[in-house]
Amino acid sequence: MDDRDSHEDDGRDRTERRGNGTPDGTRLTTDGSLPDGPDGRETGEPGTGTGPGTEAGGTEAEGAEAGETEAGNGAGGPTPEDPIDIEDLLLDDGEDDPDEASRGLFDDLLEGEPIFEKKEVLRPAYTPNKLPHREEQINNMATILVTALRGDTPSNILIYGKTGTGKTASAKFVSEELESTSQKYEVPCEVEYINCEVTDTQYRVLAQLANKFIAKNEAVIESKLEDGRALRSDVDERGPAALEGTEYATPEELGDRIDELETELDEMEPVPMTGWPTDRVYSTFFDAVDYHERVVVIMLDEIDKLVEKSGDDTLYNLSRMNSELENSRVSIIGISNDLKFTDFLDPRVKSSLGEEEIVFPPYDATQLRDILQQRANVAFKEETLTDDVIPLCAAFAAQEHGDARRALDLLRTAGELAERDRTDIVNEKHVRKAQDKIELDRVVEVVRTLPTQSKLVLYATILLEKNGVHSINTGEVFNIYKRLCGEVDADVLTQRRVTDLISELDMLGIVNAVVVSKGRYGRTKEISLSVPIDETEAVLLSDSRLGDIEDVQPFVQARFDN
Repeated sequence: MDDRDSHEDDGRDRTERRGNGTPDGTRLTTDGSLPDGPDGRETGEPGTGTGPGTEAGGTEAEGAEAGETEAGNGAGGPTPEDPIDIEDLLLDDGEDDPDEASRGLFDDLLEGEPIFEKKEVLRPAYTPNKLPHREEQINNMATILVTALRGDTPSNILIYGKTGTGKTASAKFVSEELESTSQKYEVPCEVEYINCEVTDTQYRVLAQLANKFIAKNEAVIESKLEDGRALRSDVDERGPAALEGTEYATPEELGDRIDELETELDEMEPVPMTGWPTDRVYSTFFDAVDYHERVVVIMLDEIDKLVEKSGDDTLYNLSRMNSELENSRVSIIGISNDLKFTDFLDPRVKSSLGEEEIVFPPYDATQLRDILQQRANVAFKEETLTDDVIPLCAAFAAQEHGDARRALDLLRTAGELAERDRTDIVNEKHVRKAQDKIELDRVVEVVRTLPTQSKLVLYATILLEKNGVHSINTGEVFNIYKRLCGEVDADVLTQRRVTDLISELDMLGIVNAVVVSKGRYGRTKEISLSVPIDETEAVLLSDSRLGDIEDVQPFVQARFDN
């Protein structure tokens, strides 16, 4: 290729980029040539040394070719006579197939008909409109709290019962009824709920309560400000006559009240979750509660967790507030799974807090069946459950101290497993699979949260059982435990303490430990696992410390069996 061809190719590229012009943007004439310069020669003609074409290496032929290209098709594309490639068209069409492009990971999963109509009904957080077999306890609570609707202070209530006996659901149900009735009769009554398993220190409880009441007070102030500013605008238009029938005698008095409200709003400072002295947090909470007249019911769920971690200072302060409050009154509802937690309270707190006590007994299988049937009617589509599903769920839950929460979890999990199988019916097989799954999930969570020493004792038991040792005794576990402590560089506890850890694992249902007599050799515990070996071992080895243990072959000492 000669220099001219090179210049032509180069110029053509620049022409296309510039839109059929020269490199500096000069437009071509209609025949493709460059316009004449001041000296009568074409601009950019080589040899002039002055035109832009010289600098860019453009030529006359280059401009003509560009013009022909523009006249032919405007963009250098194929002319009508050029053949069309059918394969290219087919390829393009395939790439734009909307069905193929939109196919995603969840499309297949969404094709099946859902079994659930409203799954949230089976969640523990759901509060139904009616609570079967808890009418007596609900009426007792209502009888105690009705004094709040008369503007008086209700007695404090302690509610006891095992997990899943309807304590929280019943208390929330009564609280919602209390608030709705107070609005109906225009009586200022408010209920605040705190879960002490999450909010488990005095600072957090007081800070959360303070911020809730501060938010409510701000809403009250902003409403009053809005009314006051609207009235002031009316006064500006109509004059003092606009104040007739209001609490303000003069426009100045109205203006002072607006200023006062704005100052109060500015002074409403939320409590940070950390950083303040506890007495300042309490003072802020006290002022927020006493801002205006109202009866306040504070519901402390899992109250034993608060006492266990932070002592009874919070309960002492809350139960003594009424002697100092001027505008409002406070009542406490405490909910606990532990019937004996009050044994650890200060006698003064115990006497003021436990003014009324309500006990929730466990549900039996028949009552659980009624509860499940009521929820299933709302949660599932019609004719989705076989006749044996609800009785089986109720029977499983009744075996575990009548836990309605467990029964609802079982029914919901069975439905989810049926959906994964892409079936339209939930049957007995799904319930049994759900029972196994929930039990395994419980074991995994319990084992995962065990202290390291308990994990080592449990792992020693697993190693013995995996090596064919049955009716394992404490001495054998202790021998393997010592080896494992050496592997992870952990302190070795005494055999007596290891025996205590085995008893704790027995209480959690992870192992089964039975004391047996060996005659003149004394008494020992025979230990066996109550959980799946492989899954439990996998959870233990997920711990970073135990995961580094190499294969330890258990050393089994001589055993003396009768």
